[in-house]
Amino acid sequence: MNSLQGKTALVTGAARRIGRALALTLARAGADVTITYRGSEKEAQQTVDDLQAAGVRAQAVRCDVRNAVDVEAAVAAVVKEFGRLDLLVNNAGLFETAKLEEISLEQWDAMFETNTRGPFLMAKAAYPHLKAARGRIINIGSLGGLHPWPTHGHYCTSKAALHMLTQTMSKAFAPEISVNCVAPGMIVNGEVAEDYEHFAQKTPMKRNGTQEDVAAAVMFFATGPHFITGQILSVDGGLGL
Repeated sequence: MNSLQGKTALVTGAARRIGRALALTLARAGADVTITYRGSEKEAQQTVDDLQAAGVRAQAVRCDVRNAVDVEAAVAAVVKEFGRLDLLVNNAGLFETAKLEEISLEQWDAMFETNTRGPFLMAKAAYPHLKAARGRIINIGSLGGLHPWPTHGHYCTSKAALHMLTQTMSKAFAPEISVNCVAPGMIVNGEVAEDYEHFAQKTPMKRNGTQEDVAAAVMFFATGPHFITGQILSVDGGLGL
């Protein structure tokens, strides 16, 4: 229950959805948590309230992960408030459906700015603090980074780049920092699960994934052996097989 007691985590894009679930899971394990948000200030404050209700310290920092100044300020805010940084979860991401031949240059660049440059900037800013703490980085990739989806060409390519960035960082930042990646498949909220039933039927486990499934995988990398690094863990119920 308190496997992260005394640790401090930074989770990007955690005001809502999966990011929120990840932050709450880390808090329930005892970690003090900072979340970042870009536009969802109201939801971010609610998440902070819920984190604090779990008995830990928490704060929300507005941060556009595409912006190096914002990123550096967010990391500085963590260290100022909590004195250390042990875990970085690069969750903030952009998803979009578009035919490859119709993707504009602006759409392509926006996808990479958020999904690939953002985690790079965050890891770079957090590096000295994580090195001092012998900390960990967990990137949130995607099954789409492992398998080509014809109507998500820019998304799949940006996540594939994040997977390679994970493995590159795992070598570059060793031995002080472990770096791993969780690659979710079809993850849905309960209220819309029926809209994605066709994916469940294609999945060997005969269901779609939940936010809790992703959070459990993140917890594995957050609390498991520091010796494990450079890994891409699919959380997809076998959908990618």
